[in-house]
Amino acid sequence: MTIEQTLRQRSESKCELCGSENDLNVFEVAPSDSSAEQSAFLCTQCQTQISGAELDENHWHCLRDSMWNPNPAVQVLAWRMLKRLPAGGWAQDLLDMMYLEDDIQKWAEAGLSNAEDDDNTPTLDSNGTPLQDGDTVTIIKDLVVKGAGFTAKRGTAVRNISLTSNPEHIEGRVNGTRIVLLSCYLKKSN
Repeated sequence: MTIEQTLRQRSESKCELCGSENDLNVFEVAPSDSSAEQSAFLCTQCQTQISGAELDENHWHCLRDSMWNPNPAVQVLAWRMLKRLPAGGWAQDLLDMMYLEDDIQKWAEAGLSNAEDDDNTPTLDSNGTPLQDGDTVTIIKDLVVKGAGFTAKRGTAVRNISLTSNPEHIEGRVNGTRIVLLSCYLKKSN
């Protein structure tokens, strides 16, 4: 029996995460040995969002049921998706309820480590100098601040900046207003 046939039988020809019966394919849960035990049968929509596309939070309410699936590969995928969803809401509540055996937990975390390494991209100014929380930067170009009704003038010092989750953005106070600035228009002050 092929892996697809095994997974189709195991899942009763439904997506093992959301239950959809359309566009189903084998999805290897990395790191994987390419076996049926380390794969899941998923619809295209689940696969696309798992692979890094923008998350449709409403789609993932299906995890309320699939997180209890007895198959370790499905449990790992459910845990990883709950970790990616915004913290503090229903996803965090489900994650708090979820229990994984130690070896399955290690498998789930192994797949996340690559994604977390990508998040450690440093925030660099226009000269390639790394920026840190609390630094002072100078704006190198007049910037129209949308929604605030003013222009941040070239040469303006922005003190005590805060880094964001996006390495191309920082937050700082200009003209008494806290705004997000693109790091490519900033120069670190000495």
